[in-house]
Amino acid sequence: MTEHPRPEERRPPNDGPRAAARNRAALLVAAREVYAEQGLNAPLSAIARRAGVGQGVLYRHFPDRSAVAAAVLEENVQQVEQAAAAPGATLSGALGVVSWHLTESAAFISLLHADEVNRDSGTHAYARSLSARVERALRGCLPEGHGLAGDDDLMLAVAMVAGAVTGPTRAERERRALAAWRLLGVEVGAVRPFAG
Repeated sequence: MTEHPRPEERRPPNDGPRAAARNRAALLVAAREVYAEQGLNAPLSAIARRAGVGQGVLYRHFPDRSAVAAAVLEENVQQVEQAAAAPGATLSGALGVVSWHLTESAAFISLLHADEVNRDSGTHAYARSLSARVERALRGCLPEGHGLAGDDDLMLAVAMVAGAVTGPTRAERERRALAAWRLLGVEVGAVRPFAG
């Protein structure tokens, strides 16, 4: 006689594409957290564990380490663009979103300090492209005559703040980011992700 598994022993139904989207989102959240704690060289297994998925699932979504970092960076940049394009957007509000990403993501900081040594690499070109998108988004909110309106002033200020964002905790990194903006004489809104 064939035994059938009891209801509590049955595997959950396969959610197909919904599970894939959930897994990808969980992997991005986990990658951002792990990168903030351990840096960009954190093991991919730590990201998969934090997301609650196996490494095979991670590799289905992201074939290698650079693909994970690129996805996190793309999401960061999209949030900055959305914050800057939202109705009633202000420079201080958009800088609050930038500052949140700086405190949360070592990868985002690296983007804003595109490595001059690897200038010929595809990674460098990608980082420069994303950095240019951040600059375009922020310039769209920059009031005429603002102190950061000079050619390189805006992104130089962002890079200076990024350099100050250090510390073992998110709260310490945020405190340092806000202090750096204050020293530059720039008003920054609430430090939070863009919520839409």
